[in-house]
Amino acid sequence: MPGVEHLDVVIVGAGLSGIGAAYYLQRSHPRRSYTVLEARGASGGTWDLFRYPGIRSDSDLHTFGYEFRPWREERSIADGPSILAYLRETAAEHGIDKAVRYHHRVVSAAWSTPEARWRLEIERTDTGERTALTCTWLFCAGGYYRYDEGFTPEFPGRERFRGTVIHPQAWPEDLDHTGKRVVVIGSGATAVTILPAMAATAAHVTMLQRTPSYVLPVPSRDAMAARLRRLLGEERAFRAVRRLNIGRQRAVWRLCQKYPRAARRLIRWVNTKALPEGYPVDEHFNPPYNPWDQRLCIVPDGDLFRAISTGRASVATGRIRTFTESGVLLESGEELPADIIVTATGLNVQAFGGVTVSVDGAPVSLPGTIAYKGVMLSGVPNLAYAIGYTNSSWTLKVGLLCEYFCRLLSYMDEHGYDVCRPSPADPDMPTRPLLDFGAGYIQRAIGELPRQGDRVPWRTSMDYQSDVRLLRRGPVADPELHMTSSRATVSA
Repeated sequence: MPGVEHLDVVIVGAGLSGIGAAYYLQRSHPRRSYTVLEARGASGGTWDLFRYPGIRSDSDLHTFGYEFRPWREERSIADGPSILAYLRETAAEHGIDKAVRYHHRVVSAAWSTPEARWRLEIERTDTGERTALTCTWLFCAGGYYRYDEGFTPEFPGRERFRGTVIHPQAWPEDLDHTGKRVVVIGSGATAVTILPAMAATAAHVTMLQRTPSYVLPVPSRDAMAARLRRLLGEERAFRAVRRLNIGRQRAVWRLCQKYPRAARRLIRWVNTKALPEGYPVDEHFNPPYNPWDQRLCIVPDGDLFRAISTGRASVATGRIRTFTESGVLLESGEELPADIIVTATGLNVQAFGGVTVSVDGAPVSLPGTIAYKGVMLSGVPNLAYAIGYTNSSWTLKVGLLCEYFCRLLSYMDEHGYDVCRPSPADPDMPTRPLLDFGAGYIQRAIGELPRQGDRVPWRTSMDYQSDVRLLRRGPVADPELHMTSSRATVSA
């Protein structure tokens, strides 16, 4: 296409996954041309977008951070600004920041088989200008939720409320909650983070939940990591702690899956010990589902429980009847007074950043595709994506996916292929949702996402050791991964 810039790889998204993908690509394929397209005006993704009080990770940074760059901070459960600094330092250290094009939103991606390339239509979010790029490979690293808006259900009487209503995804920088009464609607990771952070200066903070979540206190500082640093040095200690924490995450998840009743009793016992004597634990911290049917919330150093114990915060469990002029009225008849209401009610899922994808003029319906090894889609050539774990640190899977992607490129180079398209041998293979997860934000969008199959390589694993065998050590060649050369029709 004369006049249209062509690149070997275009990475969409300059957040945690995109920076990681760029690192692995330029390490394994330094001669390949690439760029990172970012719709916003800054790198960091989630960690630049979210500015609500207390924003932090809910995984330890020895596993949530990159395998190739040790986490050196004292706190392993880190706050948002520390994580953002880590990401940007990583990008600058490896020259990735120079490859990012800001205010570039990919509107559509159209694959042409005769030309063996993608054509991307791009909108400049700062000027509205439309431009185009072509690329041999498209790598979608934008996660799975919408950055421009969060999810807020319709609340009866919302227009009557005289105070301020805020969604955490659009937190105003000038909000002063000192001495204010705050109601945080929600019970997930965001709500349990906001409550203790705001309780430090607010008059009172109430977390209003329809259904309880499992909440587990963990130390914010990793004592084992500190000891190993003194004994082994920075690099070796990081590798050892990372392996240890991967094993710990896996063990907790397996315990919850295999012995859910025992896990429930253990979590309840921990909660009871952390809360004041006589606290109604079963009313507010005893979910109707098993542990890890939805993501388990962690609270560093038990800050949520400490805020409740001081009396500066509380939990209310019930359904909302209506907003009132001065707060929230529950169906039980109880009214929660508020000057500020925070709707920590979740995310809006959006696969591949809302990019419209087509192959040879035919639109691709994502629900009609099946995920291949959790990194490609059936029937869609030369497109990879990064979606991490829902049951442990996101980045653990992203790192393995990026390694596999680079191995795939090397294999294709060695054999003279430049087009790769997964296709199941059995078109009637049974399928199930891509993310087999009970969280509300996933369930609301389940019909808009790709599917997964009932066997490898079409099953999307949520187990790190299984993925190490499949993505890092397993063979690239596969009868269901069809590779060809656009220069000479040679079948794999």
